[in-house]
Parts: sequence; structure tokens; C-alpha cells
Amino acid sequence: MLPRAPAALGLLLLLLPPPPPGEATKKPTPCKRCRELVDKFNQGMVDTAKKNFGGGNTAWEEKTLSKYEFSEVRLLEIVEGLCGSSDFECNQLVEEHEEHLEAWWLQLKKKYPDLFEWFCVKTLKVCCSPGTYGPNCLACQGGSERPCSGNGLCSGDGSRQGDGTCQCHLGYQGPLCTDCTAGYFSALRNATHSVCTACDESCKTCTGPTSRDCGQCEAGWVQEDGACVECDPTCMGCTGKGPGHCKECVPGYAKESGQCTDVDECAHAGGVCPRRNENCYNTPGSFVCVCPEGFEEAEDACMQPRPARDEATEENPAPPPSREDL
Repeated sequence: MLPRAPAALGLLLLLLPPPPPGEATKKPTPCKRCRELVDKFNQGMVDTAKKNFGGGNTAWEEKTLSKYEFSEVRLLEIVEGLCGSSDFECNQLVEEHEEHLEAWWLQLKKKYPDLFEWFCVKTLKVCCSPGTYGPNCLACQGGSERPCSGNGLCSGDGSRQGDGTCQCHLGYQGPLCTDCTAGYFSALRNATHSVCTACDESCKTCTGPTSRDCGQCEAGWVQEDGACVECDPTCMGCTGKGPGHCKECVPGYAKESGQCTDVDECAHAGGVCPRRNENCYNTPGSFVCVCPEGFEEAEDACMQPRPARDEATEENPAPPPSREDL
């Protein structure tokens, strides 16, 4: 057993306040806690790599006791730096498994150099090796070497959780993430690799990277001379880019000097607004009819409001004259 620091860790744990009530839902998984502890242990090994016994006669200490590199003193320094004083769960994990860490350090480190694999995967059994998942650490879809064909994430990868199914990256689909989604084409596919590349912006489906490789054009583009070209918003079908290449114009536009231009409906003789007194305002491709400010909307007209009456007269009419006045 390791020599203890003056402030006993067990006493420290008793003095620490319990975690707040709401923190139970935010607790990291056992695997994540174990991985974080191993990361801190490995960092402690880096931080203490160039230290030695501080008694003054280093040569004697190395010869009589053991080299600092493999010493219990170095282990104690590493362990004491693993957790902050307020990190209850970290301190609890160290307290529970300190003998395992000591056994690995003094006896098993050469045989099992990967502390994470030995401690978290094989000893505590809270994690799995990369590329495996679930309680029994089964291989992910596509195999543990390249889960999901390298094109997605394996559910539960490296943990004792998940179901091993693939969550494909953008552009990929299928159980093993080897198929391309709409808007992507297969740039490479063999027994081990599948690469999907985005189509040209003009293509909805494609077989290659250019506008001439489109199987179907995106909305707003049309097939012309073997390529998808972008139609101007004013066009219904086109032979090229811009309002001067429209086959026909969309409603609200008409050909003028070879281009689709906005029709000013408000300029039509006789007007286009159905209600009397309405104002017409032209908009791109259409128009709106609005009653003038201060007018009230009626079913067939914009009506001027009646002159306001004296409220006092309405509510309190003048009393009849008295007999004296008569």
C-alpha cells in the first residue's frame, strides 16, 4: 500500500460536501470518469519524468532504493495530483481503485503499457477498446478497425453503451455509410473504401462534379445543351443565365426589348383595384391595393369617416327650457 500524505484522503472525502441535488443528471459516464483519470495519470507521468529523490544523495537513493522512474515515491506524487480537493467523484474513484493503480505501476506496467486498456477496459470493465461498443464490447458495424467504413460514428464506440449502429457523416447513408445521398456522387468505391463527393450546385442528382454530369437539375435550373443552367427568377424555362434568356416570363412579367420586365399593373387604364377610392401600389411581379390613410375599409369601397360629433351633446342633450324661459 502506498504511504499516505499527511491529510488523509479518506478524511478529506468525509469532509467534502455532497454534490448538489441537480447534478445527478449531469454525471459523466463511468467510462468518461475512468478515461479522465487515466489522462491525468499519464499527464502526471509526463510532469514527473525528470524528477528524482530530493534528499541530496541521488546516487545513493537510486542504488539503495530504486530508480525514481519506477519508485513508489513518484507514484505517490502522481496519485496526489490526480484530483482537485473538491472533485468528489475523482477522489472516490482513486480511493476505490488505488491498489489497482499501484499494482499496475509496480508489477504490470511493462506487460500492459496502455493504462487505459488495462485499467478501464480489462480491469474495471467500464469502457471498450476503440471500434467496439456495448456490455460485451462487440465490434462496430464495418469492423473495429474502420467503424462505419470511416464515414460515420458508431453508436457507443469505446463505451459499454450504444447499439453499434452507424450515424453517417454528411453525404453518406446506408447501414455501413457506403452509399451516397442525393446531391452527392460516388467518387471512389472498392472493397475497403467509399468516397462520396458533392454534386455541382446546379444538380439535384449527378454522376460527376460538373454541371454537365447532372442526372436531374436543381429547382431554378434547367437542362440546356447537356448542362444545367440557372434560370432567372423572372423566367419560365430558359436557354441561359439572366432575364434575357427566358423562354417565357412568369406571371407579372412580360417581354420588353428581349428581357422579362415587371408589368406595372397600376398603370392600366381604368385601374385594377376592386374597391372605390383604393390606392394601387406596384410590386415586383404583382401589385397591392390599400385604402388611403384615414379611410375606413368597407366591402366595396374605402369610406371617409363621418365628421366627429360632440360627445357631450350626444350623451347629455340640452334640457328643455324652463317655464321662466318660455
